[in-house]
Amino acid sequence: MYDLTGFQRDLLCVVAGLEDPHGLAIKDELEDYYEKEIHHGRLYPNLDTLVEKGLIEKSQRDRRTNEYTTTRRGTREIDARVEWEAQYIDRDS
Repeated sequence: MYDLTGFQRDLLCVVAGLEDPHGLAIKDELEDYYEKEIHHGRLYPNLDTLVEKGLIEKSQRDRRTNEYTTTRRGTREIDARVEWEAQYIDRDS
């Protein structure tokens, strides 16, 4: 996951955490987090990058809607990242 941008890491986490991860739901979640509009030209190419890297899978729900799911590799990468971050964050402060 070291080669992902921060935005791509956030995308991966959102896909893993949403109950129904489709394009607009992912976009809405990120817009809430970033507190600004996320343009399609930023969202979908980055989702495609995560698909190409084998971290998420993309399937078609209908003609207009794609669904995304985290792969086992994607889940392992998230877990490894959380573990790595935890060693640097003092939760007792």
